[in-house]
Amino acid sequence: MRRAGAAAAEILLEVGPEVCPGVTTDHIDELVHEATIARGGYPSPLNYRGYPKSVCTSVNEVICHGIPDSRPLADGDIINVDVTIYLDGVHGDTSVTFAVGEIADEDRRLVVETWVAMCEGITAVAPGQPVHAIGRSIERHARRHGLGVVREFIGHGIGTEFHSSLQIPHYYDPRASTILEAGMTFTVEPMLTLGDPACGMWNDNWTAVTLDGRRTAQFEHTVLVTKDGVELLTVASDGTIPAEAFSVATPA
Repeated sequence: MRRAGAAAAEILLEVGPEVCPGVTTDHIDELVHEATIARGGYPSPLNYRGYPKSVCTSVNEVICHGIPDSRPLADGDIINVDVTIYLDGVHGDTSVTFAVGEIADEDRRLVVETWVAMCEGITAVAPGQPVHAIGRSIERHARRHGLGVVREFIGHGIGTEFHSSLQIPHYYDPRASTILEAGMTFTVEPMLTLGDPACGMWNDNWTAVTLDGRRTAQFEHTVLVTKDGVELLTVASDGTIPAEAFSVATPA
């Protein structure tokens, strides 16, 4: 899991500098596919339940699972690039929301606070804690900053399966009472919105969007519950964390 997580992080670090105005999401998909194969892995999204591409690229009002296409990115867009690699029998899953060129202050705030919300959720991970402690921390931070929390899509257990049965809501749900134990691996991947978090689905049955058309951001790590707390698995082999390599995700 550490090797798969590191590989996923390194793919994002490789692709990140290519995210700029004029680049198509199809090109990002090609880069992710080639970088995944070069590491001896397979892109987990490709053909997963019929998904047609090797990466998810979610632009502006797209909450998640955006399908790469021929649309060129424009100055001022924000885009989440969600990479998962299947390597040596397990999956590593991570994502970053990138700024495309110069973005509005409101969008920058959304991106930064989504990153911080994810970090708050990860900080709540420890053996003996209930799963809902994660969502409580994320939702508290989002509300403090006037941001919506998408409820329809949540974190998930991951390992030999891309999505296993463990569910990680990003909001407080007392029913999420599973007690965390050392050895568990799962994703924390909140999706926050500038407006109403209510979402709809395009007729491709993948692309989820905000109903009010306002922007949304997401970050994701795969984590391991340890006997003392939590370990980030989606970190490059040199210790670099992809989101921290791109200044928009670092609070001023």
